Amino acid sequence: MRAGLSALTSRGRSFLASGFAALVCAFVLGEHDLLRVGVLIAALPLLAATVVARTRYRLSCARRLDPVRAEAGGEATVTLRLENVTRLPTGLMLIEDTVPYALGARPRFVLDRVEPRGIREIDYKVRSDLRGRFTIGPLTVRITDPFGLVELDRSFTIADTLVVTPQVVPLPHVRLSGEWTGGGDSRTRSVAAAGDDDVAPREYRHGDDLRRVHWRSTARRGELMVRREEQQWQSRGALLLDTRRHAHRGEGPRSSFEVAVSAAASIGVHLAREGLGLRLVTDQGAEHITDNGVSHSLLDTLAVVRQSQTRSLEYGLSALRGGGGDGLIIAVLGAVDPEEATALARLRHGSVTGVAVLLDTPVWEAPGAGESAEFRQAQAVLAGTGWRVVRLPSATSLAAVWQEAAQRPGQGITAPTPLRLGAPATAGAGGGGAA
Repeated sequence: MRAGLSALTSRGRSFLASGFAALVCAFVLGEHDLLRVGVLIAALPLLAATVVARTRYRLSCARRLDPVRAEAGGEATVTLRLENVTRLPTGLMLIEDTVPYALGARPRFVLDRVEPRGIREIDYKVRSDLRGRFTIGPLTVRITDPFGLVELDRSFTIADTLVVTPQVVPLPHVRLSGEWTGGGDSRTRSVAAAGDDDVAPREYRHGDDLRRVHWRSTARRGELMVRREEQQWQSRGALLLDTRRHAHRGEGPRSSFEVAVSAAASIGVHLAREGLGLRLVTDQGAEHITDNGVSHSLLDTLAVVRQSQTRSLEYGLSALRGGGGDGLIIAVLGAVDPEEATALARLRHGSVTGVAVLLDTPVWEAPGAGESAEFRQAQAVLAGTGWRVVRLPSATSLAAVWQEAAQRPGQGITAPTPLRLGAPATAGAGGGGAA
């Protein structure tokens, strides 16, 4: 009864106060009709509180998210499944699910009656323009009487997590050299294409499988020869994401930081689908390993990445140096000075391919402005050491400029022909200009 009285609504309290006021007036004035009205008004909320408090509904709840990972700006469908596991029908119920503010307003539904062993399914959609990991739930069931005098809340304990990942832009296929590394006796060769005679054999060693004996070479050499073990080639690469707060400009989904995160997600998914084993490195040095093929671990990591207070790229560069075996390094950078560009440029050596996606972050503060001097210097330093530079301006899709990753430094750029003062630019009809 105490729980029922504490669950009285404003309407229920008004009825109760009006009933007691009518009773007092009836005793003072000696009005028997007013006494009956007062008893009726005061008893109605008390009876409703008693009935609601003694209600013993047993409900089971399940929640399903479709999909469990949604891109920023995309929608996800939440399905609630309620089952009445008792033999009594339920009364009027108000269903309210707990949803973070970033996903929208809290969904509310009214169920008039659920029959014994009955099942109800309710769908609603959520949408977020912000990345992150959001908890949905628990579900609250509010039991009320038909007159709206009493509302009693009951909550479930289950909750589910929706991961909102960065936007992934489909990228065109670009041939990147230097991303294959591995070990073994020899590189994998196709016997069907090259023929059995082209297989490079070696001497038989104790423990070798006799099924690998190459009989033609054995007959030619006079000793047992076996086919070399196929090299287990694995594609490996590293993705550096610049998360420094001072290196980015703008706020919200259109900020340079969010564009950088989306670019890193797009590149990571694109390369993972091509079989690249990728590791993510930030300016804080944290590494997250992804498997070959399409993996969700990279997107899950980028969904919760935040801007850091780090002022230098040194921790990230150290993590790249200590990785080893990376045939491809892709750096998604904000504002970098020439010294930082020089330190990054030293990571590319030998057959390692370096691709730098540069965001000219001052443009985010002044749209329409030209390239900053610092941006041009960093671009020149990286390009001068063999890095492939992809310039990503504001309000431009990465897919539109990703083809630049296939161009080696100097490709597609025609140097102007220098002219000497006093010398004609072209040879005249009667002149004898030297070629």
